[in-house]
Order: sequence, then structure tokens, then C-alpha cells
Amino acid sequence: MPGPTKYLRHLALTAATAAGLSLLAAPAASAAPSPIDHPVRTTGCHRPSPVPAGTTTLRTVASGGLVREYTVHVPARYQPSRPYPLVLSFHGHKRTSKYQEELSGFSAYDAISVYPQGLVGTDGESAWTGAPYSAAADDVLFTSDLLNTLQRELCVDSRRIYATGKSNGGGFVGVLACRLPGRIAAFAPVAGAFYPQGGECHPSRPAPILDFHGTSDTTIPYAGNPAKGLPALPDWLAAWADRNGCFSRPIQYSPKTDVTVQRWLGCSLQHYRIEGAGHVWPSTAPNNDSATPTVINATPVIWNFLLAHRLR
Repeated sequence: MPGPTKYLRHLALTAATAAGLSLLAAPAASAAPSPIDHPVRTTGCHRPSPVPAGTTTLRTVASGGLVREYTVHVPARYQPSRPYPLVLSFHGHKRTSKYQEELSGFSAYDAISVYPQGLVGTDGESAWTGAPYSAAADDVLFTSDLLNTLQRELCVDSRRIYATGKSNGGGFVGVLACRLPGRIAAFAPVAGAFYPQGGECHPSRPAPILDFHGTSDTTIPYAGNPAKGLPALPDWLAAWADRNGCFSRPIQYSPKTDVTVQRWLGCSLQHYRIEGAGHVWPSTAPNNDSATPTVINATPVIWNFLLAHRLR
């Protein structure tokens, strides 16, 4: 990843400066805003796009007294009269929105693809809420505020908003599944870091989830890490099966060698277990995570799963 240190220092300075300014400007008795966990009407249709179609553009949005950054890619043939699905793709610990765009590749799809940038956390690296090393900012509120802005500016299909992410970003997607399932239609964490700092999970509705994890992941072990509070993947999935009202035991099959798919009946919960895969975004070609390909491409599988779901 080219130049991450300089970029992250810039983010830290931006956040600190914005925080200082906001303290001066904030009304003393103003109530703290809350994330919106229900569909919001899009008002950005039939308006010119504020960003060039077919390119990825760096933008900012105010949230929680901070100036937050994200990049957005609008399809080359974007039509402001047509509602588009929106995919939020969250980077991992120490990474950037640019890295996540290259890694996940959602900008190649017919959707509004958004890559939020995490703030510098307690270890001097970018991170998301839910990890022990994240900044004190409320990233769930940031996500809600970001969606508000995007729906004012672009023709977003409010029933087809999705979230995916890798590692710490995948763990944050798990937090969003707990906190914003009334606003986001489906969730797809990859190699997710589901730390207990994500808080209690009481979703307002069943959250459709597709999860990917490699059995040889040494960063976020498949069997969990009790010292860090990381659950074993079967335990994390069982908890979601219970929340979503699924049958307790999944059916499973193997579409390819070294890939086991588990599906829970009675709900929308799926898991891809990849034998021998490490802490990677699975891809049959080398990518930013690894020069060693895996046996399956996660992105098209995620895309098809997400599009199968919409809020009612």
C-alpha cells in the first residue's frame, strides 16, 4: 500500500482539528444525534451527480463533530433517474479506503460503491468501532450520517443498501448488523474480527449475513482467540442463527475443493469456510492481500448474496 503513514497522519490531523473546531461551535444544550435504523427516503434522484461518473472521488462528511473522509465510485453510465444499489466496503486495520476499493473490487459493478475511511486509533493506525484499538468516535453514527448525505446527493435505492468489509472492517460490519439492520439490507464480513468491544447485539430485525473465513487465518483465528475475546467462528455463527430465528443446525455442501458452504434454514445466514486460506479477501488471482490465490472469488459471491436482499 503506497504511502499509508503520511495519509494516516493527515487523517489524524484532520480529525483533531475538526474536533477542536466543533467544540467551539457546538450549542451547549444540543442533543446528541443518533444513528437512523430505518429506511430513509432518497431525495437525490433527478439531480446531477456531484461526482464524475466512472471515477472514484474523495469526499468528506461531517459526523459527530468530525470531518470524515470516504471515496465514492458512481457507475460510468450512471442515470440520476434510476435508483442504484449502494455498497459500503470497509477496510481493515491499518488500511485505507483506496486499498479496500482495490481489494474488494465493487467499483466494477453496477452500483454506487462507497469506501469509508477509518480514523486513527489508539495504536496510531486506522480502525473502526468495535476493536480495542479504535478511536473514540462513533462509526455507527458516521455510517448513518454518510448514508444520509449519499441519499441526498445520489439516486440511491433505499431498500438496497449493503455493507461488507475485511478484518476489523468485517468486524465493524458485524456491529452494523447489530445496530443498523433496519437501514442496511444485508451484511457480508470477510475474515471478520468480532471483538467483544463491539458491544451487546440486539438487532431490530433479522440481519441477512454472508460470512467468509479461512481455516489458516493466524490474525483472526477460525477457532477464536480467548485472550483477545475473539469468538470461534462456529460460536459467532450460532449466536446469529439464534438472533435471526434460524434452525440451529445448518445444511452444508462443498461447491469446490477446500470450500465448505453452510446455510441455515429458516433465515438468511451463510458461511464460507475455506480450508488453508489465511487472513485474506479470497480471490482466484493475486490481490493486495496475498500473491497466493485461493480457490474462490469472494466478491461475486458477496454481490449475488447482497442483491438477493432488500428491505421491506
